[in-house]
Amino acid sequence: MTTVQLPVVTPSRETTLRRRVRLIVAATITYNVVEGIVAITAGTVAGSAALVGFGLDSTVEVLSAAAVAWQFAGPDHRAREQTALRVVAVSFFALAAYVSFDALRTLLGAAEPDHSTIGIVLAALSLAIMPGLSWFERRTGRELGSASVVANSKQTLLCTYLSAVLLLGLVANSALGWSWADPIAALVIAAVAVKEGREALHGDLCCAVPAAIDEPALDPCCPECDT
Repeated sequence: MTTVQLPVVTPSRETTLRRRVRLIVAATITYNVVEGIVAITAGTVAGSAALVGFGLDSTVEVLSAAAVAWQFAGPDHRAREQTALRVVAVSFFALAAYVSFDALRTLLGAAEPDHSTIGIVLAALSLAIMPGLSWFERRTGRELGSASVVANSKQTLLCTYLSAVLLLGLVANSALGWSWADPIAALVIAAVAVKEGREALHGDLCCAVPAAIDEPALDPCCPECDT
């Protein structure tokens, strides 16, 4: 077996990475605050439970990103790592709980995702923006060796999946009358959120070791983190 020496993050590089994390979470918080306000307002006007739920989910992501922002506001982010990681884990569980409740409510006929042009545009915009932000944050967190930053990037990725679910649900329900498609997909996402929350709660650092950016194959325990 070949042993590869991982690069050590120099103080100057760490300063750059810390600054990058602060910029990423600031962008995440700003976007999700706006997204939440628009989604809840549009969902209330259109009577769309799915769109309102999407807006409430944005507050969960704001909580997760705010925890990371608090962590990196201090002089030593490592001292606050475990606390931030627990907050991120709780946000995963909160996301799973709400998505499951809303999906089951829809399946039981209490609500259906209604057509909303604003909702479709908002979901499409999130699909265009959030994957790149998640990837950038994940790569930064891995190089810095921060499990909380990596976990928060997964939170962003899950919210991207929810954007896809919302978009497909609104379009499928409007065009084909498939009101069941949205809640079924949402339950799958909720299960993934629970898994990610458990990993964050136990401080799984598999995807948070400092790694060479140009050698993605060095992380055999968590290959999905290299994409």
